[in-house]
Amino acid sequence: MIDTGVQDARALPAGALGAWWKQGIRTALLLKPDWFGLRTTPAIVTCLFLAPELVTLLTERLYIQGPARFYWQALAGGWMWTLLVLWACWILVRGKSVASAPPHETMSLFAMICAQALALAVVSAVVLVPLTRSGAFFEEGPALWLGRIGWFVVLLWLVCAPGLLLARSGASGWKPRTFAVVIVAVSLLGQWLVPVHHWYPAPPANAQNGESARFHLTQEVMERQVEVLQRNLQSLARQRAGVIDLYVLTFAPYSSEDVFRRESDMVAGVMKSRFDAEGRTLQLVNHRATGEELPWATPLNLRRAIQRMAELMDRDEDVLFIHLTSHGARDGALSAEFWPLDVESVTPQMLKAWLDEAGVKNRVISVSACFSGTWILPLADAGTLVMTASDSEHTSYGCGRKSELTYFGRAMYDEGMRKTWSFEEAHAAARSVIAQREKDVGKADGFSNPQISVGDRIRERLRLLEAQRGAAPH
Repeated sequence: MIDTGVQDARALPAGALGAWWKQGIRTALLLKPDWFGLRTTPAIVTCLFLAPELVTLLTERLYIQGPARFYWQALAGGWMWTLLVLWACWILVRGKSVASAPPHETMSLFAMICAQALALAVVSAVVLVPLTRSGAFFEEGPALWLGRIGWFVVLLWLVCAPGLLLARSGASGWKPRTFAVVIVAVSLLGQWLVPVHHWYPAPPANAQNGESARFHLTQEVMERQVEVLQRNLQSLARQRAGVIDLYVLTFAPYSSEDVFRRESDMVAGVMKSRFDAEGRTLQLVNHRATGEELPWATPLNLRRAIQRMAELMDRDEDVLFIHLTSHGARDGALSAEFWPLDVESVTPQMLKAWLDEAGVKNRVISVSACFSGTWILPLADAGTLVMTASDSEHTSYGCGRKSELTYFGRAMYDEGMRKTWSFEEAHAAARSVIAQREKDVGKADGFSNPQISVGDRIRERLRLLEAQRGAAPH
């Protein structure tokens, strides 16, 4: 039961806010609060509510190294959580006897949650800010797992502490437990969905070290992109009679990590030189530095590129090679990000439908992403070779911000395909190389286990292509 001590002469001890925060720390440590002597006034509740909000704003700023700009529009968000907590407090207080539930008791329970929130915000900042600024979430090896474990522990604490406080509110019956579950579920959902942040890195005044200004989506940019796409599609060369041509298409939809842009460029270059694909190669890339030359990596552009290449190639004779590189999810969706442009994720089912629609018969599909083994089954058929950086249960490696290339991209293309024209040989060699490199850096979740599936028809077509390249002058 919440005892607010309204009639007690000691209801306003010196340091009223300090008394609330002391009890907030107790509840953050998963202990029961001592309500004696605590009192709510509009000023006290306002201060208790604003304090964790201000700490959260400061923490968000500390995550960013260097200049940052404040996105004030984000202040309009986050109110749904506050309203939900207020509603939960009101319902719980109503569930108690009238004699023990004065009108202001709802605000007492809400004030305790706010007091607890300050302790949660301070401690989570002390843990997460150093991990973020040190690059633990982007490094390869043990540091990455230390960061993930720290984040998970803090997240579990952030959602369980308020839930336990509500469960101990004093109300009888099912309501405290139900609202505790609701609060925990909503908290987890809020962490799962990408929130709008209050701070973003400030764009540099001038381009430095090859970096251009932050991407701004304007009408001029949109119109130029239409021209860039059409120019690149129209510049593709038509197939050569009597020659097995390889058409090359790379797709890098995640703009926040430069590693995907670099891998797209490297793979396109290797395939172009090794398979005489000059004029038959197209890169689709989401990156602020490439918009003047390369089309964006969107599902619609990928579909259009496939259709255009299918029009130019001999569909019975030639081969279409597609390399997709990004983060991956367990459901097979390829992560896409190019803020403020809203980019849909590509799935293996979507890609297969577009290839079937275009009538492409001979396909080599390469997927460099975590859990990319999920792409094997939907795409595998007699005319398709599918190779992935991992199986469906494991992450791949080397997709952090400090990575030059992914482990799969480096071993498969930068090393393997420079020595052979056989995708199967290069993939087999890459598996061994990747296994050793992952062991050397201490990959904690097990071998990524790159996968490959080769249909009978595409295997024969690729053998002819290998023989053709081997006989060509170099």
